Amino acid sequence: MKIDKNSYGTLALVYLGSAAVLIPVWIFSNNPWVLWPVTIVLGWFCIWQTRFFRVPVRRPVGSSRVVSSVADGEVVIVQKMYEKEFLKRDCIMVSVYMNFFDVHSNFWPVTGEVTYYKYHPGKHLLAFKPKASEDNEHTCTAIRTPEGKDVFFKQLAGTFARRIVCYAKPGLPTVAGEQCGIIKFGSRIDIYLPLDATIRVKVGDYTRACETVIAEI
Repeated sequence: MKIDKNSYGTLALVYLGSAAVLIPVWIFSNNPWVLWPVTIVLGWFCIWQTRFFRVPVRRPVGSSRVVSSVADGEVVIVQKMYEKEFLKRDCIMVSVYMNFFDVHSNFWPVTGEVTYYKYHPGKHLLAFKPKASEDNEHTCTAIRTPEGKDVFFKQLAGTFARRIVCYAKPGLPTVAGEQCGIIKFGSRIDIYLPLDATIRVKVGDYTRACETVIAEI
């Protein structure tokens, strides 16, 4: 299992913190009703965090014409939306919400080249709320495909997310399905697609990064 390269420090703190609690409990307590519940809870927590920060092995379906999901999670919004930061035109926005138990590694949605990237500091509202798209801490990335189509997406921090990692920089070539970053804890991805795109998901669908087709452009 591969762990996200930006998460080694976080996992080290998780393991060390768990050990700092568990070792004194085993040394100073002889009560099995204390020992085993604490051991089980901390063991589960370490396993959960390890899975949370893993980079899953997937079979990418995306290309320069097929947009694959950036993240695992539930589709919470599919609607027409004006993208005012870079594209400055109406688009179809598809939002995928990641909960605490979804893998939070993110992946390029299409093959092409990064034409725009910007980090925005901000609030930490619940990620599924509509205002989170503008008010929360987020990154914005635009990719242009070889066919001249633009795909724009945001990585949005949630209430507990305190770090967004994105590998984007203008001029960087992208390959659909390769890792583009990670968001720590509950968060959301907004993908802005051309109006003539054929959307392949609906609200309530569960997506798998790299393997779920969001749209064809």
